[in-house]
Amino acid sequence: MAELHQTPTALCCCRKSLPVSGAPRCVGDSGSRPSAGPGPGTPRCPLVDVASASNFRCFQLRHLHLDLRLNFAMKEMSGWMVLDLVPVQPGVQTLVLDSHPSLLIQSIDCKVPASGQEEPVSLTYRVDPFTDYGSSLNITLPSAVKPGRLIQITVRYTTTDGPAIWWLDSELTCGQSRPLVFTQGHSVCNRSFFPCFDTPAVKSTYTATVRVPDGVTVLMSASRSSFSKEDRVFQFSMEFPVPSYLVALVAGELQHVDVGPRSRVWAEPCLLSCAVKKLGGSVERWLDVAEELFGPYLWGRCDIVFLPPSFPIVAMENPCLTFIIASILESNEFLLIDVVHEIAHGWFGNAVTNATWEEMWLSEGLATYAQRRITTEAYGEAFTCLETAIRLDALHRQLRLLGDNNPVSKLQVKFEPGVNPSSLMNLFTYEKGFCFVAYLSELSGDVRRFDCFLRDYICEFKFKSVVAQDLIDYFLTYFPELMDAAVSQREGLEFERWLSGSGPPLFEPDLSAGGALTRPVQDLCDLWRSREAPDLKTLESFDLSAWSTFQIVLFLDRMLDLSPLPQDVMASLSGCYSSLFDGLNAEVQIRWLQMVVRNSFYPELPRVRAFLHKHDVHGAAV
Repeated sequence: MAELHQTPTALCCCRKSLPVSGAPRCVGDSGSRPSAGPGPGTPRCPLVDVASASNFRCFQLRHLHLDLRLNFAMKEMSGWMVLDLVPVQPGVQTLVLDSHPSLLIQSIDCKVPASGQEEPVSLTYRVDPFTDYGSSLNITLPSAVKPGRLIQITVRYTTTDGPAIWWLDSELTCGQSRPLVFTQGHSVCNRSFFPCFDTPAVKSTYTATVRVPDGVTVLMSASRSSFSKEDRVFQFSMEFPVPSYLVALVAGELQHVDVGPRSRVWAEPCLLSCAVKKLGGSVERWLDVAEELFGPYLWGRCDIVFLPPSFPIVAMENPCLTFIIASILESNEFLLIDVVHEIAHGWFGNAVTNATWEEMWLSEGLATYAQRRITTEAYGEAFTCLETAIRLDALHRQLRLLGDNNPVSKLQVKFEPGVNPSSLMNLFTYEKGFCFVAYLSELSGDVRRFDCFLRDYICEFKFKSVVAQDLIDYFLTYFPELMDAAVSQREGLEFERWLSGSGPPLFEPDLSAGGALTRPVQDLCDLWRSREAPDLKTLESFDLSAWSTFQIVLFLDRMLDLSPLPQDVMASLSGCYSSLFDGLNAEVQIRWLQMVVRNSFYPELPRVRAFLHKHDVHGAAV
């Protein structure tokens, strides 16, 4: 997922355990490899997910089915869901699901097929408060429920105004002709879409039936779909197990163009030709490179839907159907990076998933590493080093603001019950996680050898949810010479310090291969960093109109780091570059305008106002 820009709150360094009944199986356990723990062969404590109110460890979820009718006039989804569950512990009398106050529950019933029961039995239930992002739905089960015996729970409900479901009136869409609705489940929002085990530790297949008015096309994160034009019914099937947060839906005036044998671009009609032109045949090329590195793409389809600027994040890696914000089409380079990152999630995050939100880096850090391996193979090491330099600069900028001891800079952030996991989405999840994976690659001695390790890691854990120790155990088992050398305990670079220590990464990859692109940027920054504007003749050798977006972004980011600047320096910067920046994409413009504001450069303030007005009129987040 492309990064959420939120300020972490209410985080702490410890976690209170929730009550545990029985002896549940640890996520990711496998008899074919060492059990997880502090080291290979050492048992691990049962998984605790403080963000879920559910008793997910008491059941095996076999399948989820949704049957929904969309009402755009009322901004409601109504219908039912069916859970196929198998209790795995004796004496379970209650099913607890994650829910949300915005879900209106009408009825709940249960069938136990193996008991000879013909008709469903109505069940009693209650809804209890849990956190500010959800509630718990407590369902009393019938006495016929036994361990190992399949039960089917049907919940009839209506959605109202919950955080997962975004209803857009027509004026908020790109085409401004028809309304649109989309869902965004990450991290813990889908409990307002349907009651569920809203934890990444639980995966299942799902099917869906969606009924819509005429003129509406429905898409879902599913591997198969069909449509009955006469009945206005869309049918979907996801044949591979996914966690609840990856069940996604979008419905509106959407059209598509195939851009490869297994990929198509979806968008509103007014955006479609631009999106197709920008992506062309690149998606298949990126998939081919990724498969060479990490093994077969497991999901069949790799479609992309461009959503209006109201989409709350840049992109979301919903399997088979990436959601991405339409405004990213302004910048070819940022579009490339964001789509490649979401493709990388097909292996890291979707196929193998972090079992708890406290270790989100297992998805984002590995996907960022994989993204950069793909771009290195496709576009060269210099391009990747330039993009990495921008992001690592941003990481250190955030550290300067937060301080090295801030707990949000840990890879394993322990948080109290009630803290929204979305608050953990920050640069550390991506970039410190990336640096740790890059360090593991360095330890392996050869990047190609590490590619093989990642390919086998995916093969070993595909469609499972894992914790960090699973990755570490598998790494040390895969490279026994590193285990013998006790690399996990190397002074100053201990794996435990990587995971639980705050502050900057303990290792950063060598970016010198990007020098041809980054050196001119730093040279220009050095000219402007003095208290006086540089001589114009000296600047003639720097033609920013020939620079890439990433080079200009790196230049402006580093000039922002040098701010505040003297007014005469700002005046010279404006005279040299303002008209050029005004014709470039929003990523460049917003950085230049940040410099204007940071330096109180009044002659350019009308540009700030115009930029904000333009993007507010079209509903964009700025």
